[in-house]
Amino acid sequence: MTIDGHVWARIRAGQPPDSEVLAEIARSERAILGVSGAQAVGAALSAQVLGAGPLDRLLADPAVTDVAVNGDGGVWVDKGAGMERVELTLGSVDQRRAMAVRLAALAGRRLDDAAAYVDAVLPTGVRLHAILPPLVADGPHLTLRVPARVPLTLEDLIAAGSVPQEWAQVLRRLVARRVSFLISGGTGAGKTTVLGAMLGQADRRERILVVEDVRELAIGHPHVVHLEGRSANVEGAGEVTMQTLLRQALRMRPDRIVVGEVRGAEVRELLAALNTGHEGGAGTIHANTAPDVVARIEALGALAGLSMPAVHAQLVSALSVVLHVRRLDRCRVVDSVGVVLGVPGRRPEVVPALWRADDGRRADQAAGRERLAELLGPGVLP
Repeated sequence: MTIDGHVWARIRAGQPPDSEVLAEIARSERAILGVSGAQAVGAALSAQVLGAGPLDRLLADPAVTDVAVNGDGGVWVDKGAGMERVELTLGSVDQRRAMAVRLAALAGRRLDDAAAYVDAVLPTGVRLHAILPPLVADGPHLTLRVPARVPLTLEDLIAAGSVPQEWAQVLRRLVARRVSFLISGGTGAGKTTVLGAMLGQADRRERILVVEDVRELAIGHPHVVHLEGRSANVEGAGEVTMQTLLRQALRMRPDRIVVGEVRGAEVRELLAALNTGHEGGAGTIHANTAPDVVARIEALGALAGLSMPAVHAQLVSALSVVLHVRRLDRCRVVDSVGVVLGVPGRRPEVVPALWRADDGRRADQAAGRERLAELLGPGVLP
């Protein structure tokens, strides 16, 4: 009987494959394969049955942050400098679909023709998104985002060149003085990494409540509580929204409320929370530039049923600072530090106070620097 035959025989006998069962099957082949051969077979079998198969070696690479499998079977990885093609064979369309279905099952989710896409977290902490034809062409598409093995610190980002040395004290003081802030940027620009590093500077006596649709944020802090949303099942029941989680977070004695990504109607609850004495709140938001954050929040506020005057009033009192991150050459960098300025009866705006001067843009604006100095206190601005 082949190795695969052993696995299927166990399944038919009512024994679902787990790590112990696979180890036992591998040990049973020692006489034929030898110790090292049995160990190699055991590792390959575990990856094939319990893991991501050939993708496991990519996910184990400390430099890899994202892995993407396209419908044509092409495999791409991001090691911090954009997506790069790697030579890896994943088999036929049916084999790739079986892998996607297996990974979804490991995350406790269903993936089939009736539920053709899934967004979930694997037991290893890797974030999985999978989508099947006919919603995509050719074959199944998988996107795997690898969480940080060890939360990066602000010092790590400074050493990597992501944060200018002269801005380090500014970011530390924002956290120490409990200034509310958002981190804006595009997909994969490093928003979550910067947010985690900044929150790692928070006082060790504080209780940080993190609300996320899918858990990604890693914070080097001793008292972090993670709340994670849940999608509806195929019957349309069981959904737990970000709005619901934010309301629950308010009842859990938070010192800081953090939203991993503001991308829907939960902006209403976030703005309300930051206006009820919960200083030092933070989150991330997709935006092309820091000034675009106002328009983005206006759009999300409209989804939540808020009028523009209500959005503007809440925004000015709830949010003080916007940090924008972007890819620069082969590095993710904090590109600017802006402040939210508002005049009664006028649309709020995000005005830059600090800006990288590497591409000839104006390095600062007087009104922005003046407001940032008020928030930080004396002797901090470079």
